Amino acid sequence: MTDAPRPQALMLNFLGLHVLGRDVAVYSGSVIEVFARVGVSEEAVRSTLTRMAGRGLLARHRSGRKVYFGLTARSAAVLEDGRKRIWETGAVNHDTGGDWTLVGFSLPDSRRGDRHDLRTQLSWAGFGPLQNGLWIAPGRRDVDAIVDHLGLADHVTVLTARPTDTTGSADLVRKAFDTATIAARYTGFLTTWDVPEPLPAVPDHLARQLLLHTDWLQVVRQDPHLPAEHLPADWPASPAEQVFRRLDADLRGEAADLAAAILDELPDRPPA
Repeated sequence: MTDAPRPQALMLNFLGLHVLGRDVAVYSGSVIEVFARVGVSEEAVRSTLTRMAGRGLLARHRSGRKVYFGLTARSAAVLEDGRKRIWETGAVNHDTGGDWTLVGFSLPDSRRGDRHDLRTQLSWAGFGPLQNGLWIAPGRRDVDAIVDHLGLADHVTVLTARPTDTTGSADLVRKAFDTATIAARYTGFLTTWDVPEPLPAVPDHLARQLLLHTDWLQVVRQDPHLPAEHLPADWPASPAEQVFRRLDADLRGEAADLAAAILDELPDRPPA
């Protein structure tokens, strides 16, 4: 893969694949066994589980001497967002509505940290910087949660607009987004996965599925989902998505069987 995924990225994908929607908690020892298949150490797994529990992303459950981990409302929402991004939003934006969401902000140097956090959150939400203090994203985007969470309602203005003939949507894409880097991520995904035997050194389909989903979600999460009509005809998102879906279908059955054999689970109440 182009970049080795961090343990937390792997953990979130593992939880999305094998815990989300099932109301179960999984024994840490069996999680360690799964992650050993992708080269993650026991120490790294335990550290990741502890850190995520401390941040309210996992709930601990004890049964005898064993510690199990289940989802919280917060982590379930994060994982559901990832599921929608993969399976519902998709990698290609066929919207031709022409609307753009504009976020303007002005923060003094004394709030430099808030300014950095806002830019980070906007980037994560698919916005790009058009000019100083003005970020844009295609379509109608809801940024109220970001602004409210950061406490910046008095410093941020959100508008929906359409470009004039002088400044077309293609100009906005060119000015605000690094399309070469976005395309390179999809190309890197294809280089790794669009081969007869992807990752031959990986021991089984359970490990291969986890790496596939982690790699793919990293790619689409960093894609602002720009309108296809303003991108090059050879834009690699569509072929990359086809490869992902084909491989997921090929791997899913054996991966589920292996997970059922390895994972030690307890019933868990739905997150409140």
